[in-house]
Amino acid sequence: MTGPGRVFLVGAGPGDPELLTLKALRRMAQADAVVYDRLVSPDILDLVPAAAERHPVGKAPRNHPVPQEEINDLMVALAGRGLQVVRLKGGDPFVFGRGGEEMLALKRAGIPYEVVPGISAAQGCAAEVGIPLTHRGIANSVRYITGHCRADLALDLDWAGLANAETTLVVYMGVANIGSISRALIAHGMDREMPVLAVSRATLADERRLRADLGTITGKVRAAQMPGPVLFIIGRVLDLHDPLPAIDLAGISVEAPIEVFHA
Repeated sequence: MTGPGRVFLVGAGPGDPELLTLKALRRMAQADAVVYDRLVSPDILDLVPAAAERHPVGKAPRNHPVPQEEINDLMVALAGRGLQVVRLKGGDPFVFGRGGEEMLALKRAGIPYEVVPGISAAQGCAAEVGIPLTHRGIANSVRYITGHCRADLALDLDWAGLANAETTLVVYMGVANIGSISRALIAHGMDREMPVLAVSRATLADERRLRADLGTITGKVRAAQMPGPVLFIIGRVLDLHDPLPAIDLAGISVEAPIEVFHA
């Protein structure tokens, strides 16, 4: 192939292939090479042309087999060969997806690029469960926060600002640190009975949900051993959803997973 290549930073959405945008689907159909994350579902990868090169670069907690710098270099090298490259990322590229870092690397290398937004994990999860992230008279704002810092550093967040009863919090990558997160929020004034919903593998057929409160979420999530990725929603908006039935697991009262049906 001749001529300059191009990189498309494409948001693959929260997992369900029906939540891909039309533009994302078109860009995938045009791909000569796809560089994809661990959280991109197999059903979405099935939509990639069979002839396209596939480059898995997925990361897991405390396991980054392909460092970010190597991912950047790979995209530049593929585009340098004149290929149309789709960098396929779970959710939205610019929401805890390091899409900004990749965009800057492409700019520095002089590689043409386009960003294709995707439905974020938070949006997909809230819609699937039936919980508005904001609601008049209950939550006047929503904040997305990371539950994991680079190099495994301690979380240093604006806990006083986050512990606002009128704000819905959505925690990404928070399983390992949900204990310290909940303790910090309580220490800064949030009610220990503030409802929390943990959702595992949101929008996929094996989605699981667990309801607790700030004071009990750590033990319940640990007992349930929910497979990743897990998203946490914290806030009064959860009161708009019917309570989930409780079961007893390993001596700890936890919420039963809800079976999800797709039309």
